[in-house]
Amino acid sequence: MPLVIYFKKGDVNRMKKFVLKRLMISVVLLFFVSMIIYGIMRCMPTSYVETQARALATKPGAKSYQEWVAQLNAMYGLDTGIIQGYFRWAARALTGDFGDSWFWNQPVLMKFSSVIWYSFALSLASFILQIIIAIPAGVAAARKQYSLTDYSITVIALIGISLPSFFFATILKWVFSIKLGWVDLYGIVGRMHEQLSPMGQVLDMAQHMILPVITLTIVSVGSMMRYTRTNMLEVLNADYIRTARAKGLPEKKVINHHAFRNILIPIITLLGGTLPSLFSGAMITETLFQIPGIGYTSYTCITQGDIPFVMFYMLFSAVLILAGNLIADILYAVVDPRVRVN
Repeated sequence: MPLVIYFKKGDVNRMKKFVLKRLMISVVLLFFVSMIIYGIMRCMPTSYVETQARALATKPGAKSYQEWVAQLNAMYGLDTGIIQGYFRWAARALTGDFGDSWFWNQPVLMKFSSVIWYSFALSLASFILQIIIAIPAGVAAARKQYSLTDYSITVIALIGISLPSFFFATILKWVFSIKLGWVDLYGIVGRMHEQLSPMGQVLDMAQHMILPVITLTIVSVGSMMRYTRTNMLEVLNADYIRTARAKGLPEKKVINHHAFRNILIPIITLLGGTLPSLFSGAMITETLFQIPGIGYTSYTCITQGDIPFVMFYMLFSAVLILAGNLIADILYAVVDPRVRVN
């Protein structure tokens, strides 16, 4: 029996008001979040201007360090206070002008668009594997509670949750790169990438994505397993499941037709909240494997004090988080008719 969702006219109007209200709140939140981020970046001990001034002052016959700092501050618009500097940046950002990246020496949007798709491909592959592995494993653990299967899946999930990504990345690189030599230690392409055919270049990039994808999948699949198992156990102990079993329905039909459809409600909302991670990058994993994605690029900009790029990346991440929460709330109201938005 297919899942059919009915909407009343009043429900649609309430949904529109809910979305509009959330969007207005999101605009206010973005204003304060961006102001806080700008203030933090201006107060960070890492200063791009000071680093450049120190390097320029060491050249023969160059200006003093203080003179270079003053000149570079005026050049990069840092010769004003934090509040005034923020509103100057915000005025340009509202017109779509996020400035040039100081470290990469190119427009922020151009640099961002050149690296975001590496992170998207990496996160999307990990996201798909996470769903394929975690949901069936969580259901199997719940069906066979306190069995060897349940204990094995629980141990695997706890290992993935407890150990950090750099631990798994180091182990994978030691085994598959150093000992076996199957893949390169770092990078997104091999040394002979330019000499390969278009299909060969795609396969070369896919090969270099294998270990980062496995690392991200291992560290993220455990929490989804536990979440699915917990919700499935709660559903299996419900009265309507016991009634279905008492009527003599096959266990497979009870699980797949009645129980599984009901655990989709919390799982869908959880997946809606994880959608922003597809574009926000995996900073630690990308840095360990030197994948030139948005995570690795933003980490480099943070350490260099590149305010324009970091501001855009943080603002972009904040927008994704707010959009993900909004999508999760809407999906929850759509799949669960008991929920009403206000």
